Amino acid sequence: MKNIGVLLIQLGTPDSPKVSDVRKYLSEFLNDARVIDIPFLLRKILVNLFIVPFRAPKSAKIYRELWTEKGSPLLYYSNSLIQKLKKIMPANYEIYMAMRYQNPSMETILSQMKKQQYDEIIIIPLFPQYASATNGSAIEKAINIIKSWWVIPNIKTLSYFYDDENYLNAFAERAGKFNVNEFDHIIFSYHGLPNRQVDKVYEDNKPCSEHSCESEINSENRFCYKAQCYATTRLLAQKLNVPKEKYTVCFQSRLNKDWLEPFTDKTIVDLAKKGAKRLLVFSPAFVADCLETIIEIGSEYQVLFQKHGGEKLQLVESLNDNDNWAEGLKNIILKI
Repeated sequence: MKNIGVLLIQLGTPDSPKVSDVRKYLSEFLNDARVIDIPFLLRKILVNLFIVPFRAPKSAKIYRELWTEKGSPLLYYSNSLIQKLKKIMPANYEIYMAMRYQNPSMETILSQMKKQQYDEIIIIPLFPQYASATNGSAIEKAINIIKSWWVIPNIKTLSYFYDDENYLNAFAERAGKFNVNEFDHIIFSYHGLPNRQVDKVYEDNKPCSEHSCESEINSENRFCYKAQCYATTRLLAQKLNVPKEKYTVCFQSRLNKDWLEPFTDKTIVDLAKKGAKRLLVFSPAFVADCLETIIEIGSEYQVLFQKHGGEKLQLVESLNDNDNWAEGLKNIILKI
């Protein structure tokens, strides 16, 4: 029987909400060439002299709102999920969790895995939809670390799982506590990306906008983040029996206007102005609640919605350490 090590990778979190720790996290994150895909020297100047010094204090304030007695929700839920997986996985599988940025670091966790001399290592970034800035970056770093080993075991990777029934059923189950018919509209909000990053997927030099990404998955757009987000929504809407006219796909956390549209904040304002009083919001790009779900959607967008006439914006809790998600993730791993 083969001994298999499974590395699950989350994005990352500061070690604490202190400005110094947030600065370290942002510096590592934003200096990633797959995150800010501009020439090296320009990226270093922009990130280290402008973005991080000004953004760190503001972000630290937001992280203080997010922090709990258990620490970072992302780290807490990830660790809890790992413990549940360890109890239900076959005996020849060992589960590990690392963060792409900060701690527990990929260097530390892969060093531990190296000592176990596994016959096979499975690498799974916990981002359902493929993006170079998330899945691509996590897989690239893992491979770059492993390639220095003298003995390299069999390596398997999972680039995405947006269309996996286990993931979809787990998210649909999370919506079970809500009656979708009681809401005026449903929003599926995904993390935004610069348009240039999705355009890079295509070898025909045509932009994403010319590849039917909003309506279908095809041979050309199957690795396009935008296409996968829309496909995720169609699959979830089908499971929830939500008609097309009652939901909107949109993108949050943008840095400028040249990012994927429609923007979630503008969509919320438009719906409020049209008379919507109750919105239900899914964030299927995240399998664990974090700053973007708890604060951005659950708090900031609630205030924005009320400011323009809305009443209740309800965030659907992410998969976190839910038992059904632990079982679903086990099934995903065993299929690889």
